[in-house]
Amino acid sequence: MKDSKRCGYAAILGRPNVGKSTLLNMMLAQKVSITSSKPQTTRHRLLGIKTADQVQVLYVDTPGIHGDEPRAINRYMNRSARSAIRDVDAIVFLVDRTEWNSDDQLVADSIANSKARIFIAVNKIDRIKNKRELLPQLSRIQELVPEAEIVPISAATGENVQELESLVEATMPTSPFFYPDHQLTDRSERFMVAEIIREKLMRQLGDEIPYALTIQIDNFKRRKATTHIDATIFVEREGQKAILIGHKGEKLKQIGSEARSDMEELLETKVMLTTWVKVKAGWSNDDRALKSLGYDDA
Repeated sequence: MKDSKRCGYAAILGRPNVGKSTLLNMMLAQKVSITSSKPQTTRHRLLGIKTADQVQVLYVDTPGIHGDEPRAINRYMNRSARSAIRDVDAIVFLVDRTEWNSDDQLVADSIANSKARIFIAVNKIDRIKNKRELLPQLSRIQELVPEAEIVPISAATGENVQELESLVEATMPTSPFFYPDHQLTDRSERFMVAEIIREKLMRQLGDEIPYALTIQIDNFKRRKATTHIDATIFVEREGQKAILIGHKGEKLKQIGSEARSDMEELLETKVMLTTWVKVKAGWSNDDRALKSLGYDDA
C-alpha cells in the first residue's frame, strides 16, 4: 500500500569525539544528546526518534567505541555501543574526514558480520576548502569497508545530512510506528536533566575531572509552575571536589546557573536546582557502583 508506514532502528556508531551526538541533534533539529569537545562525553545509549511523514527512524546514539579500557566504565561504554548493533536495520558509521585510526578499525570489525545496511558518514567536510582533498580518504574507506555506502557530511552545519537521512529512511521495514510522532527520545526528563548537568561540567572543567564525575538525581518534583531538582555530583577524590566547587563555591554556582537555564528550556517550567558534591572513591572502576548509579543499560 502507498500509505503504509515504515519504522525501524539505525545505530550511530564511531570512535569517541567524532560527532555522533552532534549528528543526532542535527537530524532531530533539537538537542537531545549532550556534546562537548572532550572524548567519551556520551556514556549511555540514547534513542533519538525522527518521524517524517510515513517513516519513523529510531536512531541509537552510542558511546564511542575505543580500544583502551582502563576502567569498568570504559568496558561498560564499549558493551553499550556494541549491543546497539544487534537487530538494527541500518548502521551509520561516523568517521573523520582525514583519519582512520585503530578505534575506527575496531568499529569496522564490530559491524563486519552485521546484516544491517551500512552507511559510512565521513564527517566535518565543512573544514575542507577543496573537496577534492577528500577523494583519497573516500577511496581508502571504500577499500576497508567495501559493502558500505559512503556519504560525506557535516554534522555541525547539516551539509548532506538530509541526503544521509533519506538513504537511512529507505532501509526501514514496513511497520507501525513504535512511538508517538511527537516524541523525540525514549529517555526520561530525570535522565535528561542529569545529562545537562554533566555537559556543563564537561565543558567547564579541565581534562581529568570530567571523567571522574557522575550525576545522581535525588529529587525531581513539579509543583505548580516550578520543578524542584536535587542533584548529587560524585567525584573520586577530595581534590577533585575542591576544584569543582571552586573558590567560595563560585565554580559550582556558575555551572548550576548554566544547567538551570537549559533545564527550564527543556521542561518549560521554572527550575529550582540544588546541587551537592560528594566523594565516592573508585566508582568508575567498580561494576556494582556503576549499576547503582544507573549504568545498567548495556
